[in-house]
Amino acid sequence: MNGPEIHLEVAPELRLFLPSDRRQGRTALVTDGSSTLGHVVESAGIPRTEAGQLAVDGRTVPASHIPRAGETVEVYAVERPQQVPGAPLRFLLDVHLGTLARRLRLLGVDTAYFSEDIGDPALATYSAQHRRVLLSRDRGLLRRRELWAGAYVYSDQPDEQLRDVLGRFAPALAPWTRCSACNGELAPASKESVRGRIEGGTERSHDVFAQCVACERVYWRGTHHHRLEAIVADALREFSPAPRPADG
Repeated sequence: MNGPEIHLEVAPELRLFLPSDRRQGRTALVTDGSSTLGHVVESAGIPRTEAGQLAVDGRTVPASHIPRAGETVEVYAVERPQQVPGAPLRFLLDVHLGTLARRLRLLGVDTAYFSEDIGDPALATYSAQHRRVLLSRDRGLLRRRELWAGAYVYSDQPDEQLRDVLGRFAPALAPWTRCSACNGELAPASKESVRGRIEGGTERSHDVFAQCVACERVYWRGTHHHRLEAIVADALREFSPAPRPADG
C-alpha cells in the first residue's frame, strides 16, 4: 500500500495477531487511502471477530471509517460478556476442538461439532445457515466473509478454552442435559428401557440412567463421573450467576 500513514494502537490481548515487530505499543501503518478501517485492521492480522470498539483520535468510529493521514487508531478487544444478537446462543466448533465440544455439551450448551474436517468453506456456510457462533483457533477460517459469527479460542488447553468461552459469551448452563456424543437432548430412562444397551455389570450396579433422544446412547454414573462432576462444579461456581435475594 502507498497512501496515508496512520498510527495503530492495539489492545494487549490482541497483539498476538500482529507481526512480531508491531507488538510493542503504537506502530506506524501505511494504508491505501480507500479501504475502510475494518479492512485495514483485518489486513494487519486481527480477525474481525476479535476487534471490538474502534477509536480514532479518542472518538469512537464505525468500521466503515476511511483512515486519514496522521490519525491514531485504537483497536479494543471485544467487550465481555459478548452479546450475539438475532438468534439463540449456539456454537459450532472446528475439528480441532473436540474436547471443548464435549465439555460444552456436558454443561448443556448447544454445540455442533464435526469429528471429520469438512473444510473451511463448509464450516463457515454451516455457521451462516444455522446461526451458530463458530469457535476456532484458525485465524484464516475466522476471516471468511460468509461466516455469521465467530470467535478465536486463545488457548490450546481444554480447561482454559472452556473458561475463555464461558467468560466471553456467558451461555446458560444446564449440566447433564445434552449428549456429549451428538448434542442431542437427554431424557431419564428406566433400567428396563435400556436393557440390552448396557452390560450386565452396569445393569446390576446402577439404577439411574439417561438416554439421548437422538442417538439413543445411554448414560449412567460411571467410574469417570467424579472427573466430570468436578468440571461441572467449577463451571457453575465461576460462571453461573448467583441467585437474587428474595424481596421482603
